[in-house]
Amino acid sequence: MTDSIKPILCVVTSHPIRGDSGEPTGFALVELTHPLAVFEKAGIPVEIASIRGGHPPIDFFDLSDPTNAHYWKDKSFRDALAHSLVLGELDPSRYSAVFFAGGHGTMWDFADSEAVQKTIRDIWEAGGIVSAVCHGPAALVNAKLSDGNYLVAGKKLAAFTDEEEAEVKYTQVVPYLLATTLKQRGALHQPAPNWSENVVTDGRLVTGQNPASAHGVGEAVVALLQAKA
Repeated sequence: MTDSIKPILCVVTSHPIRGDSGEPTGFALVELTHPLAVFEKAGIPVEIASIRGGHPPIDFFDLSDPTNAHYWKDKSFRDALAHSLVLGELDPSRYSAVFFAGGHGTMWDFADSEAVQKTIRDIWEAGGIVSAVCHGPAALVNAKLSDGNYLVAGKKLAAFTDEEEAEVKYTQVVPYLLATTLKQRGALHQPAPNWSENVVTDGRLVTGQNPASAHGVGEAVVALLQAKA
């Protein structure tokens, strides 16, 4: 029964600029809407938060994508986005899972956010699910458990690859290479060819490589929650 499942917390970046490039960025709209569609279909409530709250900056704003267009026309979604919750003000015990959407902005505010680290630790140690897609796994870079170990150490995961970063020509713009840094933390990175769907589930950790993986991450999170319900 989905009635007994606590909400999923969806977290997006508040960072609007790609480093010193001056180019606008933010969260990738498709990486929020596609999992949202899966969560909504399953009847699981969702709340949207960002690092600073309020309307987060959007990247990859593509209304030719039918799921993006559907949500952009939805007043309740637009209101929730415009008034995104401040992550650090939330009680992680209220959520069954946390999902971190990608977009390049995450590379500047997810990894060093104490609120991100606390949310991940509290939800994970309460038996909840931690999930992320594309650049969203930046949230996992400095996430440690109460014993001081990195959550990703020894775990299989997917994330935006160094090869994909090179293809979009942001290798010298981002503050670190995501896949390389996660591997330095002990993660067992499972790459697939550039831009192909790649979702990796390791216990209660669900990650996806790129925008094409967003829907599949949503499905994997729902499957885990329904199995526990």
